[in-house]
Amino acid sequence: MNAFEYILSKQILWAHNNKIKLVGSKGKRGRPAYTPRLENNLFEPLKPSVRRDFESGDGGELTGNPSKMSALHSSSALGVNIFQYWLKTEQIPKIAAACGFCNKNNNRSWNIKFEQKYPISKKFRYSPNIDVVIENSLETKFRVFAIECKFSEAYSSHKHSGLKQKYIKLDEAWDKVSHLRTFAKSISPEDRKFNYLHPAQLVKHILGLTKKFGKNKFRLLYLWYDCLGHEGARHKDEIDEFTKITRRDGIRFHALSYQELIIRLSSEYSNKHESYIKYISERYL
Repeated sequence: MNAFEYILSKQILWAHNNKIKLVGSKGKRGRPAYTPRLENNLFEPLKPSVRRDFESGDGGELTGNPSKMSALHSSSALGVNIFQYWLKTEQIPKIAAACGFCNKNNNRSWNIKFEQKYPISKKFRYSPNIDVVIENSLETKFRVFAIECKFSEAYSSHKHSGLKQKYIKLDEAWDKVSHLRTFAKSISPEDRKFNYLHPAQLVKHILGLTKKFGKNKFRLLYLWYDCLGHEGARHKDEIDEFTKITRRDGIRFHALSYQELIIRLSSEYSNKHESYIKYISERYL
């Protein structure tokens, strides 16, 4: 069984065990891997502020019937299930620390947003959407902790795109990240080097964050779902290769698997946040 099928089959089993009836991507058509109501796919319903974030995003996650976020293998649903809880309970520093952004004594992280855009240039109509952003107080060294979330899409049969040449030509965008620019040229206009990681997307996030905050005022996390076997191992190798490139330019980039994050949260908070830990552990470990 390949990694994509493993993830999807595991999620379908979770739905069946919880007596959640599934539908296809077009209702009665398509493989039954969508919940008929979005709430069936979430630990808690979307907070109004979170719903507004997704409605303002470019991914159309809440459109359609069923919506994209209703997919059991949706990375946006997984991101909401992990992060929204800490926004609701106003304990954002705890998830920031668990992600490896800061130590447990951090008290400067105060807000979580989804689908945030940081324009790279006025020449472009659209800006990349960062899945999750933890906002920090103004006096903090890092203004934001940004998170790119991946679930099943890294293992799907759909090939990811390279970096368009128009980005390479933006001389001013690469002033302080020369090593990243050299790398970016190797995946432009097509990416023939990486099969699981989508580095062009991460490069655009780094350019947008650097434009907004400066190179030293943000941290970026790649939060990914690990799978046993060749595909998971290759995914990790590609992550490690990209991490080395970012470090040459002093970019604060690191990676963490969802499994590692959930185990950290479980070992630290299983008693005080029992229902949340039970949900994410049973569903995603």
